Amino acid sequence: MAYVVTEACIKCKYMDCVEVCPVDCFYEGETMVVINPNECIDCGVCEPECPAEAILPDTEGGLEKWMELNASYSAKWPNITVKGETPDDADSHKGEEGKFDKYFTATPGEGS
Repeated sequence: MAYVVTEACIKCKYMDCVEVCPVDCFYEGETMVVINPNECIDCGVCEPECPAEAILPDTEGGLEKWMELNASYSAKWPNITVKGETPDDADSHKGEEGKFDKYFTATPGEGS
């Protein structure tokens, strides 16, 4: 079992989750972070830290697309272990619907 970052992270990218992860399993894209499911130890400390409520356990239904996306991009994007700068407009995107189609990019972030 692992945790999964979902659409709610896109354009919010608060990254509070990164700071608490004991195994550094987060990877940074331009508009969101993802979790490497093979590295996640299912400790759950990241889930309550996310202001956007974007992190869910992979046991919840309907997350197949997000499980695939996390697995795929965690292999391509740089690892991030230190919280970066939250986008200035993050709060305005919190709770927005349809963010994947509007804002997702495969472009890697900077990592840390």
